[in-house]
Amino acid sequence: MPHVLIVDDDPGTREALVSIIAADGLTTATAGDLREARIQLVRQTPDVVFTDLQLPDGSGVDLFEDLDPRSGVEIIVITGHATVESAVTALKMGASDYLVKPINMQRVKSVLDRLPRAGDLKAQIGTLRGELRRMGRFGLMLGNSPAMQSVYDQIGRVAPTAASVLLVGESGTGKEVAAQTIHELSLRRKHAFLAVNCGAISPNLIESEMFGHERGSFTGADRQHKGYFERASGGTIFLDEITEMPAELQVKFLRVLETGMFMRVGTTKEIETDVRVIAATNRDPEEAVLEGKLRLDLYHRLNVFPISLPPLRERGGDTWLLAQAFLDELNERHGSRKQFPPAVRDMMQSYPWPGNVRELKNYVQRAFIMAAPDADSTAAVPLQISLSKPSTGTAVTIPFGTSLADADRQLILATLEQCGGVKTRAAEILGISLKTLYNRLVEYGEDAKSAASESDAAGETGDAAAGN
Repeated sequence: MPHVLIVDDDPGTREALVSIIAADGLTTATAGDLREARIQLVRQTPDVVFTDLQLPDGSGVDLFEDLDPRSGVEIIVITGHATVESAVTALKMGASDYLVKPINMQRVKSVLDRLPRAGDLKAQIGTLRGELRRMGRFGLMLGNSPAMQSVYDQIGRVAPTAASVLLVGESGTGKEVAAQTIHELSLRRKHAFLAVNCGAISPNLIESEMFGHERGSFTGADRQHKGYFERASGGTIFLDEITEMPAELQVKFLRVLETGMFMRVGTTKEIETDVRVIAATNRDPEEAVLEGKLRLDLYHRLNVFPISLPPLRERGGDTWLLAQAFLDELNERHGSRKQFPPAVRDMMQSYPWPGNVRELKNYVQRAFIMAAPDADSTAAVPLQISLSKPSTGTAVTIPFGTSLADADRQLILATLEQCGGVKTRAAEILGISLKTLYNRLVEYGEDAKSAASESDAAGETGDAAAGN
């Protein structure tokens, strides 16, 4: 039978916890300070420890040193509102969850419902590490580069806990897949995982989408609507592009994180929710705070366990591993057996992939579609930037005294050359229409032909594929 140790200097808190834990069929032991707690640890190793952070003879965090990390003992810290930052520190040190006084007994029940399965999670993570060695796959994520090995290690550590996670990385690096992997390896995996793009919801509707609304609360509200926080209760909510959330909503969101309570739009009745929050941004979060895009207190609340996802250009051989996986998926879906030609493989491994995994997946799909239905290989479609010849540099030097017309000419031709003759891409970088670019190239005559001569055919293919 699972055994629980309760460490708190307040007799009322100890009695309340004993009552609810015993009713759940678990045995309990209590202690009023660190000395008594250490005596209880010697008598019987608990499965779970509920400990106040502020004790008469020290901090509950000190008990971490008395427990073998391999024992699998789960530690739940108890804190007052004034010491939430200390609770966050405890989570980083290995605590599974924390409770804020006055203790919400429903939260205690939720914790107890999840904890007995923690050992199974650790075994599952160990199995995933075996799959990683064999196939380069970790849950829903793929790649075995050193950069990704570090990410997997962090996910393996934080997933079984209740800590909030902040995923930071360039657009297209797979933040949602990482969030879903964390959820699947967590104690909440049997409950909902809801992904919300904060930048894709109208500012007028985002509060209603997050917290729900009552019928008649505003024009068009013809029925009651449950928001993401209500529907995700017991599970995980993934908030992508968190810096795009309106400032006034960030205040309400922070309150939900601190209290577990919210109100639907159009009512004053509070609703309790138990969700784990994983947030993500493709911006530097500290810069977003300085620019007023993200509240400092919310940032600290979300940044309990930050994970940085590396761009594809820093993942070495993962590019080929991912490309082959995307192609295998398309072959299975369409009953084909296409392979990448050697030239395409070399090109993919040399390209920097500014759009990261998302751009790579789109490229593989494009190469698959452009190939003949009965072909054994994918088409050698051009990338956004041709790598058929060395770059001449990414800067254009224009001497003082150059006319504006000539400066325009040099910039346009250099950009076209840098883009390997792909006019659509060049026009996009220059911020002009494709028609304007064509008109300029007609004016420049032979010089323009020289700038794009080696890869003009590839460029025209790219332009045609873009629908221009």
